Amino acid sequence: MIPTPMYQRGNYSSGEDFVLEYGELRFTFNERDFRERCEQAARKLGFIGGTVDDDEGEDLVNLVVNGEVIEPASALGEHVNDCWPDLVGPSDRSLVHWLRRLIFRGAWLDQRVKEGELDVRFDPTAQAFVYIQPDRGGEPIQLAPEPSWNRVAYVRR
Repeated sequence: MIPTPMYQRGNYSSGEDFVLEYGELRFTFNERDFRERCEQAARKLGFIGGTVDDDEGEDLVNLVVNGEVIEPASALGEHVNDCWPDLVGPSDRSLVHWLRRLIFRGAWLDQRVKEGELDVRFDPTAQAFVYIQPDRGGEPIQLAPEPSWNRVAYVRR
């Protein structure tokens, strides 16, 4: 009997500016894609409300990449440093951990869509897009809930 080759999933790639690795997965991002994913993750966590300007985006990317904002370029970076005790904690509870986790999860899901394992559908009840499994009759996948950082959210003044 000839062994069936294992399915090798591809790694997400939009460029080579930023790299996230987990186990054997290696996701690479161009600068724009990575910044947009940082903003989306921060919004999903309730840490920011709307869009961010260039300096705020720079601080957000630095937070995700370096785990801190050493020299803030904006009020957002200053806010991160002022609220640091509320943002840091055990690794699975820190804001940085959750930002990275959501960025990675989004790229992983996008790659599964690209490879045909998942589809995206708009759920009018939730007013949101959901990932569905076409091989299971369009059953939506359940994503683990994320914590909220609303209490220490950055609000532009």
